[in-house]
Amino acid sequence: MRSLAHLTHRLQELHLRTAETPLFNPVFQLSLDLSRLIESGELTLADCAALITELECSALSHRARHLGRLLSPTDAADNAAALASCFTETAFDAFAARWQRPQLHAVFTAHPTFLLTPAQTEALALATASADPIMPAAIKGPRPKLTLAHEHAEAMRAIAHAQDARDQIVRAILAHAAKTWPDRWHELAPLPFRFASWVGYDMDGRTDITWSASIGFRLAEKAERLARYCDQLAAIDAGHPLLKELRPAAGYAADRASDFAADLSDPAALSVAANRLTAKDPRKLLSLKPLIAALETEATQTGAERAIALKTLAAAMRADGLGMGWIHFRVNAKQLGNAIRRKLDPEGTLDLASKGAILHLRRAIEQVTPHRSNFAALAIESSTAIRQFLAMAQILHHVDADAPIRMLIAECEEPATLLCALYFAKLFGIADKVDVSPLFETESALEHGGRFLDELLAEEIYRDYARARGRVAIQTGFSDAGRFVGQIPASLAIERLQGRLAEAMAKNGMADVAALIFNTHGESMGRGAHPSSLEDRLAWPLSLWARRRFARAGIALEPEVSFQGGDGYLWFATPELALATLTRIAELAPADTDPDAPKDPFYQRTDLSLDFYRAIKDHQRAHLASRTYARAVTAFGLGMLNPTGSRVSRRQSDISSDREMSLRQIRAIPHNAVLQQLGYPVNVIAGVGEAAEGNYEVMAALLKDSERGRQLIRLVRAANALASVKTVAAYGELFNSAYWASRPYRGTESHLASACEYLAEYLVKDDRVGVFRRLASRLRVDALKLHRLLALIPEENSVPASEDTRRMIGAAQALRLALFQHMFIRAVSVPVFSRANDVSRDDVLEMVFTLRVDEALSQLRRAYPTSFPQITDFQLDEPTDYPEGEDQGYAAIRRDFIDPIEQAYDLSLRITTAIANIFGAHG
Repeated sequence: MRSLAHLTHRLQELHLRTAETPLFNPVFQLSLDLSRLIESGELTLADCAALITELECSALSHRARHLGRLLSPTDAADNAAALASCFTETAFDAFAARWQRPQLHAVFTAHPTFLLTPAQTEALALATASADPIMPAAIKGPRPKLTLAHEHAEAMRAIAHAQDARDQIVRAILAHAAKTWPDRWHELAPLPFRFASWVGYDMDGRTDITWSASIGFRLAEKAERLARYCDQLAAIDAGHPLLKELRPAAGYAADRASDFAADLSDPAALSVAANRLTAKDPRKLLSLKPLIAALETEATQTGAERAIALKTLAAAMRADGLGMGWIHFRVNAKQLGNAIRRKLDPEGTLDLASKGAILHLRRAIEQVTPHRSNFAALAIESSTAIRQFLAMAQILHHVDADAPIRMLIAECEEPATLLCALYFAKLFGIADKVDVSPLFETESALEHGGRFLDELLAEEIYRDYARARGRVAIQTGFSDAGRFVGQIPASLAIERLQGRLAEAMAKNGMADVAALIFNTHGESMGRGAHPSSLEDRLAWPLSLWARRRFARAGIALEPEVSFQGGDGYLWFATPELALATLTRIAELAPADTDPDAPKDPFYQRTDLSLDFYRAIKDHQRAHLASRTYARAVTAFGLGMLNPTGSRVSRRQSDISSDREMSLRQIRAIPHNAVLQQLGYPVNVIAGVGEAAEGNYEVMAALLKDSERGRQLIRLVRAANALASVKTVAAYGELFNSAYWASRPYRGTESHLASACEYLAEYLVKDDRVGVFRRLASRLRVDALKLHRLLALIPEENSVPASEDTRRMIGAAQALRLALFQHMFIRAVSVPVFSRANDVSRDDVLEMVFTLRVDEALSQLRRAYPTSFPQITDFQLDEPTDYPEGEDQGYAAIRRDFIDPIEQAYDLSLRITTAIANIFGAHG
């Protein structure tokens, strides 16, 4: 079995045996077949590496085909024709109304999903456009260190491609307008898309981003954007007079970025950097408004071709300002609460959940006197939340005076928290440039979000602020929501919250401002991205029903979505993919909807749909509360996963605490990634079957007749097509004492008898085999009910799934299980003797079982050093017969036991990447 084809063929043969005995596990049996070959020496780890290379290429090719289906066509000429077909308006005013407001705000975030190496990303992107298979040579290359600086650079690269694609779209819009309305086209100021990022500014859940790093990033973005403006203008006219202003400004921004990239912990160093930035300087460009006006005036006085180029540059400046896009800062509600108590409530008596807090904050906002601030005030500030407002003030005063900044507040469950943010925005004189936005993501926030919005919009002081800003901004999140209440209940709860926002705005006379709804989700089906089509991807977080609520209330909608980390940046990995992505979005027009569209029965038959929603949520909640589920998900810690970002995935813990690890100790992305790797996306599928129990025909009819219902089922089918309960059960068998005791039975593999005996004895009391069996049983019962429901709903062809794909995943899982068995056997075969008396072999074994392999290897290498003083190092005249060379065996121990564990683990992580690529994203 030395090829992927051999593995999948063998797995297919083994599946036939399930007809004889339903308890037979083909995945685990294939892993045993492979394990026997490995332990006999017939299949070496080098052979396994070759198998995995083939698997990696197949998985990447699978992902490229899927992304290609979502984006097709990717050819520039085809996309130009597709965009032209969108220009359907016959009146200039209607055309301008459509293309002068963003169809979508796209936010490039740095969630830890940087799974692929640069070589793999490039190969995937090229294959997406060409549909050619990916070859092994194309994916060879180093994995960079995942620092914040690396993530920021990747975000800027993706945004740059997006900007270039938007320029092409703007040129097409202007060219069409010039041809169709030659007397009015100069009035047009296209703004089809707006881009933003929070990479380097998101402080929720991390303390490693200094304020000076945020300032430095913003200055670097300014320098990069000004340089790009220069290149664009020089391409129009190499001697354009505005270049004399833009080029020095770009150089000045780059110098200041360099200042803030240095170590500024010394007050003297900070003083020098700050004084350089705040000093008056003719190169210190703070607003593009005069340049935009100059370019558009010139455009009216020249030929159409040059005018289109000038207006395209002006449109880019209008969209992005003095940066690569707008920026989002983010803090936690608790950080804001601590800050406001220090400022307004030193006695600690203020309860932000009380009515009194609202009154207190209202008076404080009305009476606040704006404060001046400088970099010294920023440097000495200890409060994270206040520090963010001070940093925003410095950016607005000294980097870009025009581009507004978003302040996102995580875990925001009380209206008073938003007023706290408004207070600080007014305190530092930036309320006219800051959009304060609460994040609704926790179960509590989603359940009580309607009350939150009613109370907030009833506050006159907030309404005045929102009118001044021109929008009410909220954020809805799918990461924690999808983890704690399930992906389907989360989506339905979020759309109800969005509908409540439309009601609250209409009720409080706010139809004259826009509703900006930022939906943060990842690329995977487990974190809010629908895999069946780009149309579903955009409608999943902001449904047609929710859009119609705003349209019927006469409220302009500003939809905003995230493209998260390495997975999200793939949509913009090349200029061609970026153009295809934006063209598809322009075709779908997510900011618009038909208010008179027929009503969806899913929202009319609430007696059925609400019960369906609640039943799935209750089922998901039962999993989260179950010790069985938590123990299974954390059985291997996070050792199955590759490092995918600069933000930590979990808190530190000792060996024993891994057995009691709470799911709240790990973040949503690794939680979902572990589910993928175990073979079953529980938070997507689980509960749907049980929710229909006893009412299959009626529920099937409702879901079939409803567009929203069919969308739910498309998501479930996509996840179910990749799911395997047998795989979940197979992981439990690794800890089955009876398996290890029986493996060398009747003389088979007698060379493993000692190791298997030790494992069998060690695992007698281990709970993991029972945990995985119980979880698999629960999933199986629910899956039977799900299949009964799905059989009553016609299958759509939007998500191609094949048995070949399932077998490829099964083969990958079996190979990884075999590698784990090899690690276990090697770990217990290490000789007991050790130079380090404080090293317990049981501790090391438990580290290997929970895949804390780096720690285990560190301990083993300390126990069996290969570099230590040798008798031959000494030049002595007197002879000796001692020692007799026993230390020479340490090199052999490294070679035969320790190094194979490391090699097997490294190979297993490559399988992790392959499986994630088949799922279409990490976590």
